[in-house]
This record gives sequence, C-alpha cells and structure tokens, in this order.
Amino acid sequence: MEGALRDGLVVGLGNPLLDISANVSVDFLPKYGMKPNNAILAEEKHKPLYDEMVEKYNVEYIPGGATLNALRVAQWILKRQNVTVFMGCVGRDKYSKIMEEKTRSDGVNVQFQYTDKEPTGTCAVLVTNNGNDRSLCANLAAANCFTIDHIHKPENKLYIENAKFFYISGFFLTVSPPSIMEVANHALKHDCPFMMNLSAPFLSQFFKEPMMQAMPYVDILIGNETEAAAFARAQGFGTDDLMEIALKITQLPKKNSKRPRIAIITHGPNPVLLAKDGIVNEFPVIKLLPEKIVDTNGAGDAFAGGFLAQLVMGKPLETCIRCGIWAATEIIQQSGCTYEGPATFSE
Repeated sequence: MEGALRDGLVVGLGNPLLDISANVSVDFLPKYGMKPNNAILAEEKHKPLYDEMVEKYNVEYIPGGATLNALRVAQWILKRQNVTVFMGCVGRDKYSKIMEEKTRSDGVNVQFQYTDKEPTGTCAVLVTNNGNDRSLCANLAAANCFTIDHIHKPENKLYIENAKFFYISGFFLTVSPPSIMEVANHALKHDCPFMMNLSAPFLSQFFKEPMMQAMPYVDILIGNETEAAAFARAQGFGTDDLMEIALKITQLPKKNSKRPRIAIITHGPNPVLLAKDGIVNEFPVIKLLPEKIVDTNGAGDAFAGGFLAQLVMGKPLETCIRCGIWAATEIIQQSGCTYEGPATFSE
C-alpha cells in the first residue's frame, strides 16, 4: 500500500508546545491547584511552575501539543517522511529550534508561523502515581498568536489544497476558530475527511460556541471517557452512558451527508467504542502489566496518530482502531509521547 502514500496527504493545525515532562511528588499538584489526569491552561499562578520543575526534578524536553503528537506517531507508523504537514505558531527562540529539529527528524513537515510577541509555548507534564496519572498545564504563549493569514500564504494554501485529510485538536478552538472554519469548509467542499479531537473536558464547557460551529463539519470525532462525558453534559444529552453518548454525537447535525459521522471514545483499559450508522462496536485494548506502564500522557494523541496512519492508507475502520490501540499501548510504555525503534504494527 506504500504506493498510495505521498507528501502532504494530511494537514494538521494545532498548538505547538514543548513538553517539559517530569515525575513529581503528589503534593506538587495541590500546590498549584492541579488534579491528576487533567489538562488546564496556565494562569498567572502557574507561571513559576515551569522553573520550579526544572529546578527540582529531572525534566525531559519532548516536542508536544496534541496535533503534533498525533502527526509524529502517524509518521512513525507510516515510515515515510512528510506525509503530514503541521501548522501552528511559535516564538523565535531556542525552544522552537529544538521543536523544529526534533519534529522534522520525526518526519513531519513543519510549517510554523513565527511571532516576536511571545516565547514558544510550553506544557508542564506532571507525572504521578508511578506513571499512571498525569496532569498537564499548558502555557500557550506563542501558540495563541496563530492567525488565519498563515494559511492564506500561497505556499500554505497549496498544502491545504494538496491534502486529502485534515486533523485538528480541540485545543486549537481556543486559538483560531476562523482558521478551523476555513479548513473545515475546504474539507467539505472537496469531500475530504475532517477529524477533530475533543482534547480536554474544559473545551466542551467553555469553548462550546466555536466547538459547535465546527461540529457540523466533523466527520470523525475522537475523545476519551471524561471528555465525552463533559461534552454530553454541555449538550444536555441527559445520559452518562458512553455508548449512548457516542451514538448521540453521530446524530448531531452534519453538513456532508456523503460521510456519516463516526464517533470514537477511548476509555483507558476498557474497550474503545466506535459509533457509526446507529451501531456501536467495542474493541478490547491490549492489556499491559501495571509495571510496564511508564506514562499515560500522550496515549490519546498516540491513538489518534495510529488511527490516522491507517486511515490515510485506505484501511478499514476496524484496522484504524486496532492500530490506534497498538500505538497507545506502545507510547504508554515510554516517558512522554515518544517511541523507540521502528513501528511494528501489522494486520
């Protein structure tokens, strides 16, 4: 199937963040008003957190941000450079240099927008409970400065026109809804799959308006159980049953009638749910011994990357899901959204 792959098949938009990851003591979280297994945006009170992490703990720098993670994992599985193109905004500093070098070596064609107003965004990844829990605090900084002008640049317009698949993390709703809508409209017009990730519970609640503006264009929606539950509450679905929620998501208004909406809900060690055409199927995940789990951060992004890798090769949805599960299983055995050696998924 290698022949079907080419440069620029996938365009992803998102917030490029350099992950600063460390195993921290449990009492470090309440100090900054943080909870395990949660994702928040940094406020004033979180600013000292990053320096304190670097001072007190053994930190690792990993290129991150939800969209970029998914694309890096897809590239790893596809074993062909530049199938994916990434757009997001960074500062002109050492962090963006580290990120560009590492991301390009992972095979992603990075097309950053640069700003002089802010430094490159960072995300503190606080790992607790022997790697089972992770709390994210993102300081978007430069990532917040993305503007629609960037996708209007002739060379970037070409990337969008050349792509057949579009992937956006929900986190990008906080940055540039006009860019999302422009890409969504393009995908609709050219009948290209438009994928979105729910990304974090707070988005369904506080960014409901831009999310629901984009939703009619979404062909494939991915989220985990807490994100799906928050979405259901914000929509007044009146149920916390994940199967019902998945079905209700597929029934929300949709622009492209040629593609029925697909909703995918991941649920940690429980089966992944796939809702399509009024039916929900369950896919068991690969069981790991607890001592093999190093860090669950990036599991959701890895799932999306594995799913995307098979989707662009025209594989059946079932294969896409199984590859997503495989990728997530690999990633949680590493620190951060990283991998070692060549990808070995096969069906």
